[in-house]
Amino acid sequence: MPTSKCPECEEEVYVDADSEQGDTVSCDECGAGLVVVGLDPIELDLKTDTDDDPYDDKFESPDYEDDRY
Repeated sequence: MPTSKCPECEEEVYVDADSEQGDTVSCDECGAGLVVVGLDPIELDLKTDTDDDPYDDKFESPDYEDDRY
């Protein structure tokens, strides 16, 4: 099973061999939420609130028409 170091506490974090970029894992030592940002070698970054936001810069927010006249 591949490993990488937690960017928060520097402990080894095990990542599933079939993980893909953007998958999330957590550090067993400090509990930090981590995102797989690289695959060869495995690289992890701290998860942010926008990692789960479907309306971040990759997507457009829906257009809502204002029904008030």
